Amino acid sequence: MYLKKVDGPRQVTLPDGSVLTRADLPATDTTRWVASRKALVVKAVIYGLITEADALERYALSEEEFVLWRQAVETHGEKALRVTTIQKYRQL
Repeated sequence: MYLKKVDGPRQVTLPDGSVLTRADLPATDTTRWVASRKALVVKAVIYGLITEADALERYALSEEEFVLWRQAVETHGEKALRVTTIQKYRQL
């Protein structure tokens, strides 16, 4: 079996001891963004699995949208990415 050459690491270990790999990331054609998928992309960027530019390009995200996801995760955790609670955590 041959491994495709990729820039950066193939996996990272998160602070809780779990391992995040490129295979764990959502598909590039994802259109339905649930909180868990958003959180995976944010964690991948924060812990160096992929770059922010790569995430923006791969998932066709705007920089503003990704920054909002990242701020929500860093400030309030994954629950802040849920559509039903986004207004609760949104800063005015």
